Amino acid sequence: MHRTPARTPARVAVVGAGPGGLTCARVLQRHGVEVTVHDLGAAPAARDQGGSLDMQAGTGQYALRAAGLWEKFGALARPEGERTRLLGRDGKTLFDAVPPREGQGNPEIDRGQLRDLLLDSLAPGTVRWGHKLERAEPLGAGRHRLHFANGETAETDLLVGADGAWSRVRRLLSDAVPVYTGVTFVETGLNEAEARHPELAALTGEGTMMALDDNLGLVAQRNSGGHIRVYAGMRTPEDWHRRAGVDLAEPAAVRAALLERFAGWSPALRGFLTETDTGYVNRPLYALPVPHTWEHTEGVTLLGDAAHLMSPFSGMGANLAMRDGADLAQALAGHPEPDEAVTAYEKILLPRSTEAAEGAAEGIESAFAPDSAEQVLAHLTGRH
Repeated sequence: MHRTPARTPARVAVVGAGPGGLTCARVLQRHGVEVTVHDLGAAPAARDQGGSLDMQAGTGQYALRAAGLWEKFGALARPEGERTRLLGRDGKTLFDAVPPREGQGNPEIDRGQLRDLLLDSLAPGTVRWGHKLERAEPLGAGRHRLHFANGETAETDLLVGADGAWSRVRRLLSDAVPVYTGVTFVETGLNEAEARHPELAALTGEGTMMALDDNLGLVAQRNSGGHIRVYAGMRTPEDWHRRAGVDLAEPAAVRAALLERFAGWSPALRGFLTETDTGYVNRPLYALPVPHTWEHTEGVTLLGDAAHLMSPFSGMGANLAMRDGADLAQALAGHPEPDEAVTAYEKILLPRSTEAAEGAAEGIESAFAPDSAEQVLAHLTGRH
């Protein structure tokens, strides 16, 4: 009797070990699908993972449950971190929302803790560190040969680009490149905030404090371990520092430039600019054009920032990336052929990410406008 040969399992390669790529790998492994993750970082802790994230019910929380990590997440989460406070440039409180009761809302977690949670859930050797993708060579029938900067190569039946804003995988699908949003953040930080910076800790509160006015903003965000991340935001040309003759490597020069920008703000708020423990990092904000879509191409797809880079004022970036990763993995586990799975996934991904990106663009326009405090207050109180 003739027997149809069993289908050979697809070799899945994820490029990028961020929240979306790791979620995809974890859910794939839960369904018995082999996957390898390639990341340019030399080691898990090679790069700072950034600040705190709120895990939202329909995206990040959904993905954590699909990954079987909800209970472990709960042991690390900080529900009190969801508290949001809005101040005027004079330091007066305009809005201060108490976080939801435990078991409700969108609890916070540090990005580094979230990444470690996902990494620890994967089979040993899943992530190949020090593998910076240089190019992906199409081999036909959806297969690709991956060429890495360290000289190694790997072949895959399905290539998943989870490699962030400047994705190399994206080039196989789209000519789109991120563009400057018109807003730059300068990041700084406070260590042992309660003991070393008690006044600024009190201004920040338990979660996130925003002070906004006339195309400027200060954002202070609680992290675990007594750390507060601070972002000084400006609607400004991308090369603002060159125009001002500021050397970004000289903290005193950056501090002086920021104090000049925030002249007229309350002395208490200006303390976020001067009482730094970490120095200053210039972070211009970029976004992909909206909508960002592509023609379906066998053997390759995108998730997270590679698919829908948007400003942080959506509050959705990492959450969407994790939902993308979970959805793609579940589609691959539930369809007999990888291309069918990717087609089904992209039909969900593209309209969802377009809607979120439109919201993010509106959010950053509201937060950095002449009447930014009024616009954000209206949003927070439901009067928009």
